[in-house]
Amino acid sequence: MIRFILRTLCVCLVLQLAVPSLWAWQKKKKEKKEEVTQTLEVPPDPPPAVKAEVSRMVFHTSPLTNKGLLSQQVRDAVKALWRSNQGAQIVKIRAFVAGTGDLRRVQSIVSEMFSEKRLNLPVLSVVQVGQLPMEAAQVVLEATSIAKKPVNPHGLTFISGKGATAPLDPSHSKMLVQPLAEKSVADLKTALSGAAVASSDVLRVTCLQSSLDDYSQVHLLVAREFPKAALTFAQTQRAPESHVVECEAVARLKSPVAGKWKVLNPPGLRASTQFSQLALAGPGPVVLTGSQMAFRTQDSDVRLAFDRMNSSLQQNGTSLKNVFWSAIYPLTRAVTDKVRSIRFEYYDKENPPASTLLLFEGLPSVDASFALEVIAGVP
Repeated sequence: MIRFILRTLCVCLVLQLAVPSLWAWQKKKKEKKEEVTQTLEVPPDPPPAVKAEVSRMVFHTSPLTNKGLLSQQVRDAVKALWRSNQGAQIVKIRAFVAGTGDLRRVQSIVSEMFSEKRLNLPVLSVVQVGQLPMEAAQVVLEATSIAKKPVNPHGLTFISGKGATAPLDPSHSKMLVQPLAEKSVADLKTALSGAAVASSDVLRVTCLQSSLDDYSQVHLLVAREFPKAALTFAQTQRAPESHVVECEAVARLKSPVAGKWKVLNPPGLRASTQFSQLALAGPGPVVLTGSQMAFRTQDSDVRLAFDRMNSSLQQNGTSLKNVFWSAIYPLTRAVTDKVRSIRFEYYDKENPPASTLLLFEGLPSVDASFALEVIAGVP
């Protein structure tokens, strides 16, 4: 009996010693395993605005591809820009995205790729369009880069979108817009003459249109007229309300600008109180922004977007009063009217900026009503 009691006590003692040791061993093993797990860093957001030197700006457009989904196409487009710009620092990207992919992926991928290479992030605008000129193509990127040496000694001219419109004809299944493109290109050439530059001085042309049904003819027309320009074509909406072609351009100046920048309405083009036909920017710093989205459609929502844009500009030594070029991407006619009625609370009404304003398919947020990007002079 005594032996049995002693044996039981020994077993209990062993268990008391062993169980804590086993528990401590399991805890240590678990902690060691958890230490191996790493949390992936979230890529930083692109800056809202950046200063850039006009005399060193160069422009490139990524080639279209239909390989893979949106993520792969964005990666391929960024790599193509890196190859084509010969080491110039990309300071701005404008992305036109077609299809049903998540537009927010564009920012994530651009930030990730630039961060991996330890490159400064560019400002970024992302806009959804109805279609691109290649089946299954989902993105085209326009890049503004800064060359190592001056390439525009007298500066640049930024030309407003030259629009030509016509009503839809329900009796025709195809929407042919070449005649409208011819009118838009002719107005571009008139604007160039007003700035005393030639078609061969044009560095980039972006044609935003209601249809790509006769894209081959439109592309041939634009490429023939502006042989040295990087070209971008996009259908702005899947189901447009009317026929439209609006081509905007950037060209190298041949003579100095009187002052740091100015807007101009040359003879032969209709003057408007809403915008100037072109803007001239001499060599020197300007501020480029990415797109500032507005959410919802009340007047206060529109003003908030302009206030936020103004804040970004002020942090870079300028303001909306010094804007000489803007692009506005509204999603409805009602929002377009609100923006037009409010923007001159912020812009210089006596010298309205050159501007492009068209209806687009979408923006990276389902709550967004329009987006705004600008170029501003630095006093």
